[in-house]
Amino acid sequence: SGTSEEGAPPLQQSFMIPKKEINMVSDMAKWKRSQAYADYMGFILTLNEGVRGKKLTCEYKVSEPIEKLVALLNTLDRWIDETPPVDQPSRFGNKAFRTWYAKLDQEAEKLVATVIPKHLADAAAEVAVYLKESVGNSTRIDYGTGHEAAFAAFLCCLCKIGVLRVDDQMAIVFKVFNRYLEVMRKLQKTYRMEPAGSQGVWGLDDFQFLPFIWGSSQLIDHPNLEPRHFVDEKVVNENHKDFMFLECILFITEMKTGPFAEHSNQLWNISAVPSWSKVNQGLIRMYKAE
Repeated sequence: SGTSEEGAPPLQQSFMIPKKEINMVSDMAKWKRSQAYADYMGFILTLNEGVRGKKLTCEYKVSEPIEKLVALLNTLDRWIDETPPVDQPSRFGNKAFRTWYAKLDQEAEKLVATVIPKHLADAAAEVAVYLKESVGNSTRIDYGTGHEAAFAAFLCCLCKIGVLRVDDQMAIVFKVFNRYLEVMRKLQKTYRMEPAGSQGVWGLDDFQFLPFIWGSSQLIDHPNLEPRHFVDEKVVNENHKDFMFLECILFITEMKTGPFAEHSNQLWNISAVPSWSKVNQGLIRMYKAE
């Protein structure tokens, strides 16, 4: 008859994939075959190798473009101080973020122009789009790993046009990206931003992903610290200034209450992995999949 019991649709019909999802799968396949995907993942993995076994506090070259990028992020930080949260009935998503974002929307090209040399000035308009996308959504007042990816794409673009160079690798992660994380955490705290696209307890983290990849690379072959140690509060407090991964754990414990295994189940499971190299490889696979 073409129907099963109680008028349910035929079995094969219930397993049909909606056209929208087929298109999404098709788009994903195209994306993974694209030059953009190769450039982006190549950038992420190159930086992953560049920071392997290195502390945040170690010595590294800081070029003029790196210093200009830090100055740009310092400006964003200052604007937060100049735009205090407003009184509102809703606890989350403070509307003052929209005022802060409007300033960035207006000034982004000028900010990027301070980093890019004059002969590349025409690139500022395109590169600035990634910067604007990297700080969260002004309508929803949320922030997540897609916004983080936009900042990584922003840095990748600066590498592609020659503003940042191969010998800037460590400074890109330790100086620029780490400062970006500080500013994003301040945004999240000040304006009580919602996590964008969060998987809740089943996600790695509400807001970030890349610092866990690069942070686990930093810890590869560490003589004392093993993955099981990052759930130890004392270890985190004593070592977070050296390792990006532990900075992330510290921020999570500041923002969330209750047992770590309950609010951050994925990370809790990762703490059982025997080595940092296996953690790093697993996180890269997870990042590519998601």
